[in-house]
Amino acid sequence: MPASLPPGLPIVPSGPDGAAPHEPATDGRSGFAMSPDEFETAVQDALDSIPDRLARAMDNVAVFIEDDYVPGPGEDPEAVLLGLYEGVPLTERDSWWDAGSLPDRITIFREPILEICDSREDVIHEVAVTVVHEIAHHFGISDARLHELGWG
Repeated sequence: MPASLPPGLPIVPSGPDGAAPHEPATDGRSGFAMSPDEFETAVQDALDSIPDRLARAMDNVAVFIEDDYVPGPGEDPEAVLLGLYEGVPLTERDSWWDAGSLPDRITIFREPILEICDSREDVIHEVAVTVVHEIAHHFGISDARLHELGWG
C-alpha cells in the first residue's frame, strides 16, 4: 500500500517561468521521450513507494519538478544534476529551526533523467533512485554514504 505522505510534500511542477514544464524538445537528443504529466506520475509513484514510517518522519519538505538544473554563479557550468536537496537535514536541526523556517526543497530534474534513459522502465527506476537519494539527504545521509549503499 502506498505511503500516505504528510502535508507539506506536494509535487509542484514548474518550468523557468513558474508554469508547468513543456514537452521535451525533439532536437535529436538521445534518451526517452515522456510527457511532463507522465514524468510527474513517475515522481508521485516514487514518493508513494516510500514506507509509511519513513514518510511520517519527513518534516517540512516540498518536492518540485523542473526541466533542468541551472548552475549558479561560481558553479561548474557543465554540471548535470538529476535531483537536488536544499534545506537543513533533520540531523542538523535544533530548536532555532522551527521558528519561521521555509520548507526543505527537493527538486527532480526531468530532462537529464530522460536523456540518460532508453525506456519507460529506465525512467521509472531512475526517478525512484533519485527521489530516494534526495530524501536520504533530508535525513542527513551524505553522498559518500549513499554511494557506499548503492544509491549514488
